[in-house]
Amino acid sequence: MFSASARLASRAAPVAIVGAATFLSVSPIEAKGNVDMKAVKGDIADLIDKDAEKRGDGTAYTGTFVRLAWHCAGTYAKSDNSGGSNGSRMRFNPEATWGANAGLTSARNALEPIKAKHPDISYADLYTLAGVTAVEEAAGPTIPFRLGREDMESGASSPPDGRLPDADKGSMPKNVGHIREVFNRMGFNDREMVALCGAHALGRCHTDASGYWGPWTNAETTFSNEYFRLLVEEDWTLKKTHQGKTWTGPVQYEDKTGNLMMLPADIALIQDPEFKKIVEIYAKDEDAFFKDFSAAFSKLLELGVPFPAPWWKFWA
Repeated sequence: MFSASARLASRAAPVAIVGAATFLSVSPIEAKGNVDMKAVKGDIADLIDKDAEKRGDGTAYTGTFVRLAWHCAGTYAKSDNSGGSNGSRMRFNPEATWGANAGLTSARNALEPIKAKHPDISYADLYTLAGVTAVEEAAGPTIPFRLGREDMESGASSPPDGRLPDADKGSMPKNVGHIREVFNRMGFNDREMVALCGAHALGRCHTDASGYWGPWTNAETTFSNEYFRLLVEEDWTLKKTHQGKTWTGPVQYEDKTGNLMMLPADIALIQDPEFKKIVEIYAKDEDAFFKDFSAAFSKLLELGVPFPAPWWKFWA
């Protein structure tokens, strides 16, 4: 979720990226026909399972697909209704080569066979549905989801870089302010912000991608409130060594075993009094976290999407 945080269990793969300058049109490409969403979700779940079995190291596309969906949608700005998941502009420059989106090429490539099998689904729907499926298949809550996003023909209408959350802004006050700035821009309140940060229950960081190292929890392919419990109960200290050598990576925190990590932006959630109150609620009540995450994640994935208004609104 946080831009430097998660090259989450992802592996780079080559991809042909088309520069925005190659295209002149920014008109949407509408998905055609009927999409069997249940079948698409089944294929995504099979992909996650088969890839995890092939890796055999406890990692999977689970966290990566959540991050893919998050970064597709997390560029939204409420002020001018720009950005968001509609358009799937991440496939093109400039978004495809933003530093915040590093490591997501492999996730998009992995979904290509599913797109080929279900050609009527838009890339925008596919990428966001992959995140929904990943959460649900990881024993997380059911996420309300509807199809209807469109694909753009280029990245010409991409929002400016810098809208996705950063892992560290240099100090705790700046990290707290940055979290609120990013999420307020999209229209989220404090409780929704903390709930969405709970996506860090899934996945891990890799030194060869983000510079950071390690998982947030001991069960990185299981969605739970463990992230919040660990934030509250563990004694998090600055990481100084790694595998017997001096740690030379970016500032991060570790538990007493050195096996788990937290980013500065994670620690900010227990440094700010208002955020901490919510963290403590979720640490004790997984049902409350699941309920709030489900609503907030569904909201995130729909930001800026021009879904048809319900029939009753035409008479409102």
